[in-house]
Amino acid sequence: MESLNGFTIFLLAFVVIGLPVILGVGSEIFKSWIKHKETMSQALTAQTAEKAAQYAAQTERLEQRVRVLERIITDRGIDVADQIERLRDDSAPLN
Repeated sequence: MESLNGFTIFLLAFVVIGLPVILGVGSEIFKSWIKHKETMSQALTAQTAEKAAQYAAQTERLEQRVRVLERIITDRGIDVADQIERLRDDSAPLN
């Protein structure tokens, strides 16, 4: 069997010692990156849910206002039409 030269010893040391160390460190970095991505995803989900709730509340307020306006128009439709006509005529006095 021939003797081991310096390069062969270096390769053997790299494979036995260096490669597992590099893979272990790389594995921890990858796990940390995955955890960061999960945290960012949860934050984005919470932010999206908050915005959806805000839009839903705003939509509800607008729907309530439309219902009030519809009720005013249907209950006092003739009065409103007369008031609109009076607003068009600058010289007519308002109620």
